[in-house]
Amino acid sequence: METRAPYVLIGSFVLAAILAVFGFVYWLNNTGGIGPRANYHVQFQGPVPGLLVGAGVLFNGIRVGEVTQIDLAPDNPRFVNATISVASTTPVRTDTKVGLDFQGLTGVPVVTLEGGMIVAKAGERVTLIAEAGAGQSMTQAARDALRRVDTVLEDNSGPLKDTIANLKTFSDGLARNTGKINGILAGLEKMTGGGTPAQKITYDLRTPQNLGPAGKTLSASLAIPEPTAVAMLQTQRMQFAPSGDNPGFAEFLWADSIPKLVQARLIDSFENYDIAHAPLRTTDLGQADYQLLIDIRRFRIATEGEARVEIGLSARIVDKNGKVVASRLVETSEKLDKVEPAAAVAAFDTAFARIAKELIGWTVQAV
Repeated sequence: METRAPYVLIGSFVLAAILAVFGFVYWLNNTGGIGPRANYHVQFQGPVPGLLVGAGVLFNGIRVGEVTQIDLAPDNPRFVNATISVASTTPVRTDTKVGLDFQGLTGVPVVTLEGGMIVAKAGERVTLIAEAGAGQSMTQAARDALRRVDTVLEDNSGPLKDTIANLKTFSDGLARNTGKINGILAGLEKMTGGGTPAQKITYDLRTPQNLGPAGKTLSASLAIPEPTAVAMLQTQRMQFAPSGDNPGFAEFLWADSIPKLVQARLIDSFENYDIAHAPLRTTDLGQADYQLLIDIRRFRIATEGEARVEIGLSARIVDKNGKVVASRLVETSEKLDKVEPAAAVAAFDTAFARIAKELIGWTVQAV
């Protein structure tokens, strides 16, 4: 005969074990917890949405207890009274800050405690007052902020409407005067040096061609080093006396710095006079018998009185021992009908042709 299994007895035992485990866990995490507990009265000055009995209590982020009771304040229905039970070792003070925090994705509320310095007197019942709005969730805070913004907009609807109308009038004015504004901005950009830089125009000094027949040629080797000049003449810009702004020459540039340009055109002039015995630069010739040393004194446009081009050179012929064989000043000027780049360059060509012819004749006689 088969023995009947005591199913009722086994089921009852399993159910009792489950209830015992749940009871132990509840006792461990709530009022029965480990160690002695201390109760404190908390008052919230506003709603506490979602706060329930059994909700956790955190002190500086650490769980120290739970909420054991929640009631409405009988004397003021806007307030909520709560009782919390925390470990007796929790350093709760009379000035401890109380708040409500919402944790996790579901926003489960917990009571938060933080700091405090004033210790309660022995036997004194501590009542912790939460700050106004401590129970507000992020959603409620956002709603209140939007409500206040809506109130501000409603109270200032007239001035806002006028401001928008003025902005429209201003934008219409800008649209009508776009061309003028672009011109003003372009002028400011040019004045401050911004924008695309103006294209520079380069001018060269022409080498004289008709220097007469080479009746006498150089009897020794001659070199022409780069002329010396003050720093002001070490430039490609047109020089003026007196110095000042000359808008017509803003984009003007000589083909090279003035000393190098004078050196190159003097050598070209000697070559046009007698290519077979023409001098070279010092870098192109080892030890020349003689050197023609040039110092540039003036190479400018003079605007005082009658406008004119002025060229002034100091020339010395030195032998290989450094002895000065001959020296002289060569100066000339050319009338300038109009102070503009093309006319100025033509006047410089004419003046330089006289200078070159005089220097060649003098050098050939001295060497």
